[in-house]
Amino acid sequence: MRVVRVAKSGRSRSDNPIFRGEVDYQTVVGEESKDLRLSEVAFKNGAVNTWHVHSCDQILVITEGRGIVADGDEERKVEAGDVAFIPANTRHWHGAQPGQDMTHLSILANGKTTIVD
Repeated sequence: MRVVRVAKSGRSRSDNPIFRGEVDYQTVVGEESKDLRLSEVAFKNGAVNTWHVHSCDQILVITEGRGIVADGDEERKVEAGDVAFIPANTRHWHGAQPGQDMTHLSILANGKTTIVD
């Protein structure tokens, strides 16, 4: 068993090409789990990620601020307390609303993420 306190002090600036703008990131549960990954992602001042696809389902738990979750059919505004479910192989993006910050927990199975145009 392992217990982790998710705190802002655990975040570091991400240089992952999936992100556009200032994004701080921390892995909460990573390689130690054979099945799941949990990450905290903090989008600053309208930062978002690019269109991408996961080979597994994704759950986003919005913990702070106001953001957007979008797929090819719709764009939904979200805020702290909302939970978004994105089915596997759905082209989508998410991040902070323009001029806002937004933080979410991302829950993924051990799958592959691909950036798409």
